[in-house]
Amino acid sequence: MTETVRPDLNRVLAVHPLVYLTEGDEVTIGRADTDTYAIFPLDGAAIVRRLADGSSPAEVSRWYEAEYGERVDIGDVIEALDELGFLRGTTDQETGPAGVRWQRTGRILFSPVALGLYALLVGWAAVAMTGSGDLVPTYDSLFYTSYYSVIEITLIVGVLPLLLAHEAFHALAGRRLGVRSRLRISRRLYMVVLETSLDGLVAVPRKKRYLPILAGLLFDVVALAALVVLADLTRAPTGDLSFLGRLCMALAFTTVLRIVWQFSFYLRTDLYTLITTALGCVDLHTASTRTLANRANRLLGRTDRIIDPAQWHPVDRRVARWYSWLVLVGYAFTLATLVLALLPILWRTANGVLGRLTGDGTATTAELVDSVVLISLTTAQIGASIWIGARERRRARASAYRHVIA
Repeated sequence: MTETVRPDLNRVLAVHPLVYLTEGDEVTIGRADTDTYAIFPLDGAAIVRRLADGSSPAEVSRWYEAEYGERVDIGDVIEALDELGFLRGTTDQETGPAGVRWQRTGRILFSPVALGLYALLVGWAAVAMTGSGDLVPTYDSLFYTSYYSVIEITLIVGVLPLLLAHEAFHALAGRRLGVRSRLRISRRLYMVVLETSLDGLVAVPRKKRYLPILAGLLFDVVALAALVVLADLTRAPTGDLSFLGRLCMALAFTTVLRIVWQFSFYLRTDLYTLITTALGCVDLHTASTRTLANRANRLLGRTDRIIDPAQWHPVDRRVARWYSWLVLVGYAFTLATLVLALLPILWRTANGVLGRLTGDGTATTAELVDSVVLISLTTAQIGASIWIGARERRRARASAYRHVIA
């Protein structure tokens, strides 16, 4: 039988440098060097501050009883801090403030001068689009060449830098504040996506979080404007769009789709993060989807399946009453995008490919090779999405299993 060793309550604890952010009656405390954060009540945060300032656990315990008129189990507090990694062990080195790279670049990209230039570029593009219908991105813009595999390769090779730049804007907007970032590959429905993790934003004042959250969308708007302007500036002598201009418009259309994608609130997009941050929500997605489920179950008379809203955070519960309708709006946006853009693209491409492979033999060798390459690329993308989805499910099951046996 293992005997539990109680800590020496008269010995001052070695605490890593911590950051504190007070919002209402809660305080976010964490280590910026490891991106480990936790939310404490005000009295709990006061305990942590005193321990970090050099008071012994016994002294803090006596102070708490005098201040609040009740005792605290200081041993439990120490154990919690140790599990969070806030306490330094005997072999741990003292950590200082964690510096981040590219801070200067982030400050330049989001300076008032840069934001002003972005606004001018967007205005220029808006004027150009108003005067020329061929500068308005539509699904027809995607077919800038008759070779479907070239279009597919354009979507892979041309869109990837734009996706990376979208995430880089998130990262640099955070890094200018000293927040570290990580890039990871994930999946939303059937699409492989890139995500930037900015965990350290939880320790940044709320009003400073909005730009890092919206920075990716800002890039998409600026990139769309730049592509439209470039297409206009590179017109052929006849006034028609050049090959480069048509390529720009194809990329512009994909950028429009990414902007529209942000309104799929049920997928926890950047706009979802913006709303939850502004309103101080904890897990609005779960509260909203379950609120919708409760409404459906009430309509169907399945009262035994209704989930008690009391288990959700009070802010989530209040906001979910109206935000849950935005979840339905998000589904409508996705359906509209599918019907108005993706299905026509798929139909036109499928018709072209099948016509070449099963037609009257008039297709050239180049067109046949083009069709085979397209089918191969599409199969590879679908396989990648399935593989990532399976990997995420395996990780979720493994995490649940570890939780059960713990």
